[in-house]
Amino acid sequence: MGEIIMKNLFANRVLNNDTSDLNEIFKNSANPENISFAGGFPDNRLFPDHALQAAYQDAINRGGQALFQYASTQGLATLRQKLAERMANHADVQVTADNIMLTQGGQQAIDLVAKLLLNHGDAMAVEGPTYMGALAAFDTYEPTYYEIPVDHDGMDIRYLRHTLKAHPEIKLIYTVPDFHNPTGTTMSLQRRKDLVALANQYDAIILEDSPYRDLRYDGTNLPAIKHFDTEGRVVFISSFSKILSPALRTGWLVADEPLIQALVNLKSATDVQSSSVTLAAIDSYLAHNDIDQHIANLNAAYQIKRDAMLNALDRYFPANVSFTRPAGGFFIWVVLPQGVDAKQLLKDVILPQAHVAYVPAACQFAHRKVTNGFRLNFTGLDPVTITTGIKRLGGILQHLNVDTTVAKVALS
Repeated sequence: MGEIIMKNLFANRVLNNDTSDLNEIFKNSANPENISFAGGFPDNRLFPDHALQAAYQDAINRGGQALFQYASTQGLATLRQKLAERMANHADVQVTADNIMLTQGGQQAIDLVAKLLLNHGDAMAVEGPTYMGALAAFDTYEPTYYEIPVDHDGMDIRYLRHTLKAHPEIKLIYTVPDFHNPTGTTMSLQRRKDLVALANQYDAIILEDSPYRDLRYDGTNLPAIKHFDTEGRVVFISSFSKILSPALRTGWLVADEPLIQALVNLKSATDVQSSSVTLAAIDSYLAHNDIDQHIANLNAAYQIKRDAMLNALDRYFPANVSFTRPAGGFFIWVVLPQGVDAKQLLKDVILPQAHVAYVPAACQFAHRKVTNGFRLNFTGLDPVTITTGIKRLGGILQHLNVDTTVAKVALS
């Protein structure tokens, strides 16, 4: 069957969810000639591979044949209990194992919440910019987006308040409050409280996506937004991808009734259950290893990488380019002068001349209209490579001020 005829059979929501540009960016960034700041990758060298290997073996030895059978959709009870204790100790959220469901990464958790709440055209609020993977999940359900700006204290709650007043039909508010993807900013304590109050007032659900909250390099952790939840309106999501390994494909969500049961039912219809072997291995890892010490080691290594990138940005970027200074997480957000198209600049100048890759702004905004920015990842590379890549990138950006040929290419 020809490609055109085949696509005629695709659902509109699939045809409207075009990620080809992003796929091309990551394809180019995989080229070994390029220094890629595009992917949100942990450092391969920091994975606890030997401990995870032992954990898998221990799980299989202990579980025997029964481990390979169908199991609970909600996930291994002992692992959920450990996560409930972790939520209390590290997020100031008091829940039981019954409030937790294990998912195929945080991505599945986002998709399940979207599937539960969004009909075609339903109104939702998202940060601008925001996590592009979340937008890909939400796009499938064809919502009406209302973008809320992000500043140095996270989501602009004053702007959200005005938006909710004008559009009280908004039913879902999505936020990445801790070391935001892509800007690296963290929502202030007062804004967390105010966000919950607004959700209560306007009868909305908050989706708190927080896979980076353990990765703090400066300052003191804040309570999760879920800590302030008084009406069961906050669904909290996190993941082992950034603190153990993305390949585990294991995340978790925390929700009150009736949300948790509805989400369990949706997961059952989607994939029946997550891998029992992997969940048992993670449970064994947590029982026999100090994950907090492992996270402390990650933070020490990632702080060096973050500082290397910030130092290089300070040294090599021109004064008319601004960037964030995150206290943790994986990312730094760069803002170019108005009128510069970061995607075209990447394609026409940065990749062929500097051999550096980043994620342009447009795909990280729900309406894809902002073009003069990009996301940089600092965790996946060593400090020397980071410095080299930023120096190359800065060299091109410096020429935007003085080389009219390059500027014309970037601005056209």
